[in-house]
Amino acid sequence: MGHDHSHSSTQVSGRNMAIAIILNIIITIGQIIGGLISGSVALLSDALHNFSDVVSLILSYITNRLAKRKSTEQQTYGYKRAEIISAFVNSVTLIAIAIYLIVEAVERFISPKEVDYNIVIYFAIGSIIINLISVIILHRDSKDNMNIKSAYLHLLTDVLTSIAVMIGGLLMKYYGIYRIDSILSVMIAIYLIFSSYKLTIESIKILMQFTPKNLDVAVLCKSICQLEEVLNTHHVHLWQLNDKDIFFEAHIDLHSDIRITEFQEILIKIEKIMDDHHIHHFNIQPEFNRDDNKSIIVEH
Repeated sequence: MGHDHSHSSTQVSGRNMAIAIILNIIITIGQIIGGLISGSVALLSDALHNFSDVVSLILSYITNRLAKRKSTEQQTYGYKRAEIISAFVNSVTLIAIAIYLIVEAVERFISPKEVDYNIVIYFAIGSIIINLISVIILHRDSKDNMNIKSAYLHLLTDVLTSIAVMIGGLLMKYYGIYRIDSILSVMIAIYLIFSSYKLTIESIKILMQFTPKNLDVAVLCKSICQLEEVLNTHHVHLWQLNDKDIFFEAHIDLHSDIRITEFQEILIKIEKIMDDHHIHHFNIQPEFNRDDNKSIIVEH
Protein backbone atom coordinates (compact mmCIF):
# COMPACT_ATOMS: atom_id res chain seq x y z
CA MET A 1 0.00 0.00 0.00
CA GLY A 2 1.35 3.39 -0.98
CA HIS A 3 1.84 6.30 1.39
CA ASP A 4 2.71 9.84 0.31
CA HIS A 5 3.93 12.19 3.03
CA SER A 6 5.20 15.66 2.02
CA HIS A 7 7.56 16.74 4.78
CA SER A 8 8.68 19.91 2.95
CA SER A 9 5.07 21.12 2.77
CA THR A 10 4.61 20.53 6.50
CA GLN A 11 7.82 22.43 7.27
CA VAL A 12 6.64 25.39 5.15
CA SER A 13 3.30 25.39 6.97
CA GLY A 14 5.02 25.42 10.36
CA ARG A 15 7.33 28.29 9.40
CA ASN A 16 4.47 30.34 7.94
CA MET A 17 2.39 29.83 11.09
CA ALA A 18 5.31 30.93 13.27
CA ILE A 19 5.51 34.18 11.27
CA ALA A 20 1.75 34.67 11.60
CA ILE A 21 1.97 34.18 15.38
CA ILE A 22 4.63 36.90 15.75
CA LEU A 23 2.62 39.31 13.59
CA ASN A 24 -0.56 38.72 15.62
CA ILE A 25 1.23 39.25 18.93
CA ILE A 26 2.34 42.65 17.61
CA ILE A 27 -1.26 43.46 16.55
CA THR A 28 -2.72 42.42 19.91
CA ILE A 29 -0.29 44.51 21.99
CA GLY A 30 -0.78 47.51 19.70
CA GLN A 31 -4.58 47.34 19.78
CA ILE A 32 -4.68 47.00 23.57
CA ILE A 33 -2.54 50.12 23.92
CA GLY A 34 -4.60 51.95 21.28
CA GLY A 35 -7.90 50.91 22.85
CA LEU A 36 -6.86 52.09 26.30
CA ILE A 37 -5.57 55.42 25.03
CA SER A 38 -8.55 56.13 22.75
CA GLY A 39 -11.24 54.70 25.04
CA SER A 40 -12.52 52.57 22.15
CA VAL A 41 -14.38 49.44 23.21
CA ALA A 42 -14.40 48.36 19.55
CA LEU A 43 -10.60 48.45 19.39
CA LEU A 44 -10.31 46.54 22.67
CA SER A 45 -12.82 43.97 21.36
CA ASP A 46 -10.73 43.60 18.22
CA ALA A 47 -7.67 43.19 20.44
CA LEU A 48 -9.46 40.39 22.29
CA HIS A 49 -10.30 38.81 18.97
CA ASN A 50 -6.65 39.01 17.91
CA PHE A 51 -5.52 37.60 21.26
CA SER A 52 -7.76 34.57 20.67
CA ASP A 53 -6.07 34.21 17.30
CA VAL A 54 -2.64 34.21 18.93
CA VAL A 55 -3.77 31.35 21.16
CA SER A 56 -5.38 29.62 18.17
CA LEU A 57 -2.28 29.97 16.01
CA ILE A 58 0.02 28.73 18.78
CA LEU A 59 -2.24 25.70 19.25
CA SER A 60 -2.29 25.10 15.48
CA TYR A 61 1.49 25.49 15.29
CA ILE A 62 2.07 22.98 18.11
CA THR A 63 -0.32 20.41 16.64
CA ASN A 64 1.17 20.95 13.18
CA ARG A 65 4.55 19.96 14.59
CA LEU A 66 3.08 17.09 16.62
CA ALA A 67 1.53 15.66 13.46
CA LYS A 68 5.05 15.18 12.03
CA ARG A 69 6.09 12.86 14.86
CA LYS A 70 6.47 9.21 13.98
CA SER A 71 4.25 6.49 15.40
CA THR A 72 5.51 4.55 18.41
CA GLU A 73 4.42 1.51 20.40
CA GLN A 74 2.59 3.87 22.78
CA GLN A 75 1.12 6.08 20.00
CA THR A 76 0.52 3.70 17.11
CA TYR A 77 -1.25 6.43 15.11
CA GLY A 78 1.31 9.06 16.09
CA TYR A 79 -0.17 12.50 16.77
CA LYS A 80 -2.08 12.87 13.52
CA ARG A 81 -5.41 13.48 15.24
CA ALA A 82 -3.95 16.45 17.17
CA GLU A 83 -4.66 18.69 14.17
CA ILE A 84 -8.34 17.73 14.17
CA ILE A 85 -8.60 18.49 17.88
CA SER A 86 -7.00 21.87 17.20
CA ALA A 87 -9.42 22.57 14.33
CA PHE A 88 -12.35 21.73 16.62
CA VAL A 89 -11.10 23.97 19.44
CA ASN A 90 -10.39 26.83 17.03
CA SER A 91 -13.78 26.71 15.32
CA VAL A 92 -15.70 26.46 18.61
CA THR A 93 -13.66 29.38 19.96
CA LEU A 94 -14.59 31.44 16.93
CA ILE A 95 -18.30 30.81 17.55
CA ALA A 96 -17.93 31.76 21.23
CA ILE A 97 -16.11 34.98 20.29
CA ALA A 98 -18.81 35.78 17.74
CA ILE A 99 -21.52 35.47 20.38
CA TYR A 100 -19.50 37.70 22.73
CA LEU A 101 -19.08 40.31 19.96
CA ILE A 102 -22.84 40.35 19.36
CA VAL A 103 -23.50 40.98 23.06
CA GLU A 104 -20.89 43.76 23.16
CA ALA A 105 -22.24 45.30 19.96
CA VAL A 106 -25.78 45.43 21.33
CA GLU A 107 -24.56 47.15 24.50
CA ARG A 108 -22.58 49.69 22.47
CA PHE A 109 -25.58 50.31 20.24
CA ILE A 110 -27.78 51.08 23.26
CA SER A 111 -25.19 53.30 24.94
CA PRO A 112 -22.76 54.71 22.33
CA LYS A 113 -19.66 56.52 23.65
CA GLU A 114 -17.39 59.10 22.06
CA VAL A 115 -13.86 57.92 21.42
CA ASP A 116 -10.61 59.20 19.90
CA TYR A 117 -11.49 58.12 16.35
CA ASN A 118 -8.08 59.02 14.88
CA ILE A 119 -6.33 56.42 17.04
CA VAL A 120 -9.05 53.89 16.18
CA ILE A 121 -8.55 54.49 12.44
CA TYR A 122 -4.73 54.30 12.55
CA PHE A 123 -4.59 51.12 14.64
CA ALA A 124 -7.33 49.50 12.55
CA ILE A 125 -5.38 50.19 9.35
CA GLY A 126 -2.24 48.71 10.92
CA SER A 127 -4.20 45.63 11.96
CA ILE A 128 -5.62 45.23 8.45
CA ILE A 129 -2.18 45.37 6.82
CA ILE A 130 -0.53 42.92 9.22
CA ASN A 131 -3.46 40.50 9.16
CA LEU A 132 -3.54 40.57 5.36
CA ILE A 133 0.13 39.57 5.33
CA SER A 134 -0.71 36.62 7.64
CA VAL A 135 -3.68 35.61 5.46
CA ILE A 136 -1.53 35.66 2.31
CA ILE A 137 1.17 33.59 4.05
CA LEU A 138 -1.28 30.84 5.10
CA HIS A 139 -3.63 30.91 2.07
CA ARG A 140 -2.03 28.09 0.09
CA ASP A 141 -1.55 25.78 3.10
CA SER A 142 -5.17 26.30 4.22
CA LYS A 143 -6.47 24.46 1.14
CA ASP A 144 -4.97 21.12 2.13
CA ASN A 145 -5.06 21.09 5.93
CA MET A 146 -8.11 21.45 8.19
CA ASN A 147 -6.01 22.66 11.11
CA ILE A 148 -4.35 25.44 9.12
CA LYS A 149 -7.69 26.25 7.49
CA SER A 150 -9.19 26.99 10.92
CA ALA A 151 -6.26 29.31 11.73
CA TYR A 152 -6.60 30.92 8.30
CA LEU A 153 -10.30 31.60 8.95
CA HIS A 154 -9.40 33.24 12.26
CA LEU A 155 -7.04 35.62 10.47
CA LEU A 156 -9.45 36.31 7.63
CA THR A 157 -12.18 37.31 10.06
CA ASP A 158 -9.64 39.53 11.82
CA VAL A 159 -9.15 41.42 8.56
CA LEU A 160 -12.92 41.91 8.24
CA THR A 161 -13.25 42.92 11.88
CA SER A 162 -10.47 45.50 11.54
CA ILE A 163 -12.07 46.88 8.36
CA ALA A 164 -15.34 47.30 10.28
CA VAL A 165 -13.49 49.08 13.10
CA MET A 166 -11.80 51.37 10.57
CA ILE A 167 -15.10 52.18 8.83
CA GLY A 168 -16.65 52.85 12.21
CA GLY A 169 -13.79 55.22 13.03
CA LEU A 170 -14.23 57.10 9.74
CA LEU A 171 -17.99 57.44 10.22
CA MET A 172 -17.47 58.66 13.78
CA LYS A 173 -14.88 61.17 12.57
CA TYR A 174 -16.81 62.66 9.65
CA TYR A 175 -20.46 62.06 10.51
CA GLY A 176 -20.56 61.49 14.26
CA ILE A 177 -22.29 58.12 13.71
CA TYR A 178 -21.18 56.04 16.68
CA ARG A 179 -23.73 53.21 16.33
CA ILE A 180 -22.40 52.03 12.96
CA ASP A 181 -19.56 50.21 14.74
CA SER A 182 -22.10 48.07 16.59
CA ILE A 183 -24.02 47.23 13.41
CA LEU A 184 -20.85 46.17 11.57
CA SER A 185 -19.70 44.14 14.57
CA VAL A 186 -22.95 42.12 14.53
CA MET A 187 -22.60 41.47 10.79
CA ILE A 188 -19.04 40.21 11.26
CA ALA A 189 -20.06 38.04 14.22
CA ILE A 190 -22.79 36.39 12.12
CA TYR A 191 -20.21 35.69 9.44
CA LEU A 192 -17.91 34.20 12.09
CA ILE A 193 -20.62 31.78 13.20
CA PHE A 194 -21.51 30.83 9.63
CA SER A 195 -17.90 30.19 8.55
CA SER A 196 -17.03 28.21 11.70
CA TYR A 197 -20.12 26.03 11.89
CA LYS A 198 -19.20 23.78 8.95
CA LEU A 199 -15.63 23.30 10.21
CA THR A 200 -16.94 22.46 13.70
CA ILE A 201 -19.31 19.80 12.33
CA GLU A 202 -16.60 18.29 10.10
CA SER A 203 -14.11 18.02 12.96
CA ILE A 204 -16.76 16.51 15.28
CA LYS A 205 -17.60 13.85 12.69
CA ILE A 206 -13.93 12.88 12.39
CA LEU A 207 -13.42 12.80 16.17
CA MET A 208 -16.56 10.65 16.52
CA GLN A 209 -15.21 8.34 13.77
CA PHE A 210 -18.25 8.77 11.56
CA THR A 211 -18.18 7.41 8.01
CA PRO A 212 -16.60 9.97 5.63
CA LYS A 213 -19.38 11.82 3.78
CA ASN A 214 -17.99 10.99 0.32
CA LEU A 215 -18.00 7.21 0.95
CA ASP A 216 -20.82 4.67 1.10
CA VAL A 217 -20.29 1.55 3.24
CA ALA A 218 -22.89 -0.44 1.29
CA VAL A 219 -21.21 0.37 -2.04
CA LEU A 220 -17.80 -0.70 -0.72
CA CYS A 221 -19.20 -3.97 0.61
CA LYS A 222 -20.99 -4.65 -2.66
CA SER A 223 -17.75 -4.10 -4.59
CA ILE A 224 -15.90 -6.60 -2.38
CA CYS A 225 -18.72 -9.16 -2.63
CA GLN A 226 -18.53 -9.00 -6.42
CA LEU A 227 -15.20 -10.82 -6.18
CA GLU A 228 -15.86 -14.46 -7.08
CA GLU A 229 -14.03 -15.74 -3.99
CA VAL A 230 -16.09 -13.66 -1.52
CA LEU A 231 -19.46 -14.82 -0.18
CA ASN A 232 -20.21 -12.02 2.30
CA THR A 233 -18.76 -8.81 3.76
CA HIS A 234 -19.74 -7.94 7.32
CA HIS A 235 -18.64 -6.38 10.64
CA VAL A 236 -17.48 -3.26 8.81
CA HIS A 237 -15.85 -0.11 10.22
CA LEU A 238 -15.02 2.91 8.08
CA TRP A 239 -13.56 6.09 9.61
CA GLN A 240 -11.09 8.96 9.26
CA LEU A 241 -8.04 9.49 11.44
CA ASN A 242 -7.68 13.08 10.24
CA ASP A 243 -8.75 15.07 7.18
CA LYS A 244 -6.60 12.88 4.89
CA ASP A 245 -6.20 9.31 6.22
CA ILE A 246 -9.21 6.98 5.82
CA PHE A 247 -9.34 3.53 7.46
CA PHE A 248 -11.44 0.48 6.55
CA GLU A 249 -11.77 -2.87 8.28
CA ALA A 250 -14.13 -5.79 7.68
CA HIS A 251 -14.72 -9.52 7.97
CA ILE A 252 -15.24 -11.46 4.74
CA ASP A 253 -16.75 -14.92 4.30
CA LEU A 254 -15.03 -17.01 1.63
CA HIS A 255 -16.69 -19.62 -0.58
CA SER A 256 -14.01 -22.18 0.17
CA ASP A 257 -11.30 -23.03 2.69
CA ILE A 258 -8.19 -21.59 1.05
CA ARG A 259 -4.49 -21.23 1.75
CA ILE A 260 -2.80 -18.02 2.87
CA THR A 261 -1.14 -17.52 -0.53
CA GLU A 262 -4.56 -17.67 -2.19
CA PHE A 263 -5.94 -15.15 0.27
CA GLN A 264 -3.08 -12.79 -0.57
CA GLU A 265 -4.31 -12.78 -4.17
CA ILE A 266 -7.77 -11.76 -2.90
CA LEU A 267 -6.18 -8.97 -0.85
CA ILE A 268 -4.56 -7.57 -4.00
CA LYS A 269 -8.01 -7.33 -5.61
CA ILE A 270 -9.47 -5.70 -2.49
CA GLU A 271 -6.57 -3.25 -2.40
CA LYS A 272 -7.50 -2.15 -5.92
CA ILE A 273 -11.07 -1.48 -4.74
CA MET A 274 -9.75 0.49 -1.77
CA ASP A 275 -7.43 2.53 -3.99
CA ASP A 276 -10.36 3.43 -6.25
CA HIS A 277 -12.01 5.00 -3.18
CA HIS A 278 -8.76 6.66 -1.96
CA ILE A 279 -8.53 4.34 1.07
CA HIS A 280 -4.92 3.39 1.75
CA HIS A 281 -5.25 1.80 5.20
CA PHE A 282 -7.40 -1.33 5.49
CA ASN A 283 -7.60 -4.57 7.42
CA ILE A 284 -9.50 -7.68 6.25
CA GLN A 285 -10.33 -10.68 8.47
CA PRO A 286 -11.00 -13.83 6.36
CA GLU A 287 -13.58 -16.39 7.56
CA PHE A 288 -14.98 -19.70 6.35
CA ASN A 289 -18.16 -21.32 7.70
CA ARG A 290 -17.98 -19.25 10.87
CA ASP A 291 -21.24 -18.85 12.77
CA ASP A 292 -21.35 -15.13 13.57
CA ASN A 293 -23.40 -12.01 12.88
CA LYS A 294 -23.38 -11.35 9.12
CA SER A 295 -24.69 -7.80 9.27
CA ILE A 296 -22.63 -5.05 7.67
CA ILE A 297 -22.76 -3.06 10.89
CA VAL A 298 -22.48 -5.12 14.09
CA GLU A 299 -23.32 -3.65 17.51
CA HIS A 300 -20.67 -4.38 20.15
